[in-house]
Amino acid sequence: QVQLVESGGGLVQAGGSLRLSCAASGSIFSINYMGWYRQAPGNQRELVALLTSGGSTKYADSVKGRSTISRDNVKNTVDLQMNGLKPEDTAVYYCYMHRQGNSYWGQGTQVTVSS
Repeated sequence: QVQLVESGGGLVQAGGSLRLSCAASGSIFSINYMGWYRQAPGNQRELVALLTSGGSTKYADSVKGRSTISRDNVKNTVDLQMNGLKPEDTAVYYCYMHRQGNSYWGQGTQVTVSS
């Protein structure tokens, strides 16, 4: 089993920054990739950023240049640094892991950006 626990969400003014962190525990070997998705009310869940086991990254166009995903293999965490936040970044952010053909999700953390 895999457990993913997010932290770091909150309320921030437009232009501000937040750092989301996801702590992974359990069977966390042979991970293919980890990342972050988000879901705003009335919208589908969408990819924000992805980090492969080989170190490659992928970002949504909407956050490219404003966000950085990173992983700490010692602490078993994956972080998402978001700068220049916009009201349209408001959403629940979910940590995601894919390993051995299975997908795992955290419970989500709310990010609200006020204008």
